Formats: sequence, structure tokens, C-alpha cells
Amino acid sequence: MDKAKLELVVGVFVLAGIVCLGYLSIKLGKLEVIGGHLYEVEAEFTTVTGLKPGASVEIAGVEVGRVKAIKLKEDQASVTFAIHDGVTLYTDTIASVKTRGIIGDKFVALSPGGGGDALKAGGKIRDTEAGLDLEELVSQYIHGKVN
Repeated sequence: MDKAKLELVVGVFVLAGIVCLGYLSIKLGKLEVIGGHLYEVEAEFTTVTGLKPGASVEIAGVEVGRVKAIKLKEDQASVTFAIHDGVTLYTDTIASVKTRGIIGDKFVALSPGGGGDALKAGGKIRDTEAGLDLEELVSQYIHGKVN
């Protein structure tokens, strides 16, 4: 009887550990398990070097969504954003690829307009600014091509 009780306690302990591990994996991975209320918008950039799916999308330093996908469309990088429902974007919103610190992670900063119409789900942000490529700048400096 004591052996069965010990096995039951160990089994419960292992099960609790697996549940905790699953919870931490979801939280740290910032996954949406139960569908969050999001809508998608798209933007095209000349380059998105270093930007990855899952990167944050921010307005005024506050996260309002995530980068869902990055694809090549003709000669441009087409980026799809998943934006929270409570956030209203306008047709004159500007999307910029930014870097946290000097060599930090890339993210997308949105500068909301206000003069245009509200951007609907599946809409496209027309004004974009590609990120600063630090390696390219260093290369230009070394080879004397900086003005």
C-alpha cells in the first residue's frame, strides 16, 4: 500500500511539473493559445534585415501587436502584422523598422496618422521606413564612401 501511495504522489508531482512547463512555454513564447482578438494589416519595405516573425509592433513604446509573417513580394519585403482589436490604425500610418539599443532586437514602430480613414482588416500601410543597417554603414565608413 505504501508503494502505491508513493507512486501516486510522484505521478501527481510529475504531472504538475509538466503543466507548469507547458504554461511557461506558452507565456515565454508569447503564443496566443485561445484566439486573441486580432486583425491583420500588411506593409511593404525595401529591406527588413534582422526582423523576424513574432517581433513586437509598437505605438509610442506600447506593444499593440506582433509581426505575423514576412514574405518576398516582387522585389520588396511584405510584412503582415497581427494588431489587437482595440487599436485603430489609419491610412496615413507610418511603419518603421527600429532596433532596441545599438545591436538589439528589431521591432516595428507605428506612427499613427489621424487624418486618414480607419484602416480595415486586411488593409495596407502605404508609408514605410526600412531599418538602419549598421553593417552597411560600417562597411561604407571603412571603404571611405560616407559623405
